[in-house]
Amino acid sequence: MTSPPARGAKFPLRLDEVGSAPNSSRAVLRPQRLLAHAHRDATRRIAPGGLGLDSDDVRMRMVQRLRGIGVVNEQVLEAMATVQRHRFVDSALVTQAYEDTSLPIGHGQTISKPSVVARMIELLFGGANARRGGHLGRTLEIGTGCGYQAAVLSAVSQHVVSVERLRPLHDKARELLAQMRPVHLRLVYGDGMLGHPPNAPYDSIIAAAGGDALPPAWLEQLAVGGRLVSPLRKAGTQQQVLVVVDRTEQGCKHTVFEAVNFVPLRSGLGT
Repeated sequence: MTSPPARGAKFPLRLDEVGSAPNSSRAVLRPQRLLAHAHRDATRRIAPGGLGLDSDDVRMRMVQRLRGIGVVNEQVLEAMATVQRHRFVDSALVTQAYEDTSLPIGHGQTISKPSVVARMIELLFGGANARRGGHLGRTLEIGTGCGYQAAVLSAVSQHVVSVERLRPLHDKARELLAQMRPVHLRLVYGDGMLGHPPNAPYDSIIAAAGGDALPPAWLEQLAVGGRLVSPLRKAGTQQQVLVVVDRTEQGCKHTVFEAVNFVPLRSGLGT
């Protein structure tokens, strides 16, 4: 399922340097599908079993589905059961909040599927992070979006810094998260490709957008013993795969996982 690790990799890391993803039986993860697809899903308007959206039972049913597709990390599952996803979804789409689907959040972006959020955070728990005592340490998130994944990360991290380049989404996430008051979470309006040096180094870095290469700033801000999970586009193709990078005393090693489909990673600020 994974490619052999490459030590001492140079960055920015590109997939023409680390090799292609191996064949996998997993379906392509589509955390941020085309908006047309997300709008099509929204038209179904299927209520989750008639239960109230504030009910713990609704989220536990979602967690049971996550277990069914192979998510096993108990910290991740508990966080997914705790964070109320419907609070981050437009009121017209709340009946779809606990289905495993992406939904539009405006500005050409979507909230990722619960299965993809759980999968990527579970990957963060590997490597040295697996020995950290049940949390991810200091975590940097690239791409806050509506704030849902930041809320989940705050439940499994010592401290979270989440960077968003689009001002309206940053403001929206700040408003939504203020209602929840998650501890040890800082939202930053900034260029995610630059990371966030003031709070570096980070034990965990997770990105919600994929480019042609991993920005050097991310690797510079990753602590020794830390782990990074990000989509990365294969050179010469439009396909993205999940790449995990572990930083060790000897250098960096990578592992390539299944194909995914995220929005493109962009630099600069948007208003």
